[in-house]
Amino acid sequence: MEAHRLSSTKPVQALKPTKKISLEEDTGKASDALPLPLYLTNALFFTLFFSVVYFLLSRWREKIRTSTPLHVVTFSEIIAILSFFASFIYLLGFFGIDFVQSLVFQPSPDVWIAEEEDDEVLLAKEDARKVPCGQALDCSLPPLPPAAPIVTVQKVFDEKPVTVLTEEDEEIIKSVVAGTTPSYSLELKLGDCKRAAAIRREALQRLTGKSLSGLPLDGFDYESILGQCCEMPVGYVQIPVGIAGPLLVNGREYSVPMATTEGCLVASTNRGCKAIHLSGGATSVLLKDGMTRAPCVRFGNAKRAADLKLYLEDPDNFETLSVVFNRSSRFGRLQGIKCAIAGKNLYIRFTCSTGDAMGMNMVSKGVQNVLDFLQTDFPDMDVIGISGNYCSDKNRLR
Repeated sequence: MEAHRLSSTKPVQALKPTKKISLEEDTGKASDALPLPLYLTNALFFTLFFSVVYFLLSRWREKIRTSTPLHVVTFSEIIAILSFFASFIYLLGFFGIDFVQSLVFQPSPDVWIAEEEDDEVLLAKEDARKVPCGQALDCSLPPLPPAAPIVTVQKVFDEKPVTVLTEEDEEIIKSVVAGTTPSYSLELKLGDCKRAAAIRREALQRLTGKSLSGLPLDGFDYESILGQCCEMPVGYVQIPVGIAGPLLVNGREYSVPMATTEGCLVASTNRGCKAIHLSGGATSVLLKDGMTRAPCVRFGNAKRAADLKLYLEDPDNFETLSVVFNRSSRFGRLQGIKCAIAGKNLYIRFTCSTGDAMGMNMVSKGVQNVLDFLQTDFPDMDVIGISGNYCSDKNRLR
């Protein structure tokens, strides 16, 4: 009785996989019952279906053209209709039934999870039986480790989150969020540019509800950009730098660094540098270096516009105008003035040097100084715009 009980309970543990294997072996595949291979059968019914559809549509179009009733069919049309239904039923049964059943009889996620856990336990036990038990070998099954959560792989900056520790910083953040402390004044108020950036960053996160953890904060000298190239910083962006060259110019080789995220830009520039180098190099000649700004002014008549033109282009007045212009900057220096009349409008082109800077701001300030100075002797002058589209805005003359 005890032996019979053991023999009856032992296969119960492997009942599920044993039953699954026997079903697959006994039943076989549905495609095994077909007289032709599966791919030939599918190709045959596909061809039959579309051929019949094309034939019936052609016949019905001919009947409509000849005013023949559609219900009057010939023997060939009857065969075509029967072939259409046969091929349609085959294709629906072969491709559509499983899809419909997957939608209608879709099991709950709990069922799938339970079946997967049972399969894992059974497979683990069967694998354990294959391992021979030796001395000091624990044959008991270890507990299964918990399943690792599925996460989306995303590259982020390896940076510790910025935390504000002092109560003073917390009070400043609250005042920035409330609007009582302007965000742009933090550097001047605190005297520490990095601390100001961290406080501004935290205030921005609280205002927007968005995290800036992917934007680096540490590892940058915020003192170097104060009043120079960026206001109200909250971090910085890393841009890859490629190298192109060597570029042979005026007998000297230069390696050109390029900071960009545009694909193939450095590669194409490098090919151009190589072509220039193989052709013997390039020779550059600087003809003129200057930045221009050309305001437009209007008078009551053309004569007054001509009077101002003669005044501005008189060499005796250039020194006075140059002093007025140069007061706006340490680097901007007036080089020349050229005027053009269009009716009652006068277009004045100021050309100046701007040093190493692009210099449109310093040029515009100098031009505004000259216009204010001219308003004394030409009170009827009406300034239409600081730029009258007669200047080479943001372009160097070379």
